[in-house]
Amino acid sequence: MKYLLIIYTDPTHETTPEEMAAYYGYSAKFGAKVLGGEGLEMPDTATTVRVQNGQTLTTDGPYIETKEVLGGYYLVEAADLDEAIEMAAAIPGAAYGAVEVRPVMQYD
Repeated sequence: MKYLLIIYTDPTHETTPEEMAAYYGYSAKFGAKVLGGEGLEMPDTATTVRVQNGQTLTTDGPYIETKEVLGGYYLVEAADLDEAIEMAAAIPGAAYGAVEVRPVMQYD
């Protein structure tokens, strides 16, 4: 199964060089099970898009205000939820934020 590991982080946390090295090493640790992933810019760079009555409306900033911000994600292949949780726990950001594990919908 595929899972999206969504990394939420404290925007005031300054990532150390050791944490960055751990992020870079994450793909090497899990190899082919990591299908992709990226870090994201801070929320003040976001644009929220809505379509209402056929008109596209944009708003600066993220969709919602929260204490933690969406910092990035990994798309992984795991045998089951337990393995996906193990992979999520290995993400450095889990130590100072949170990682949401969400199964990717499978279409027939």
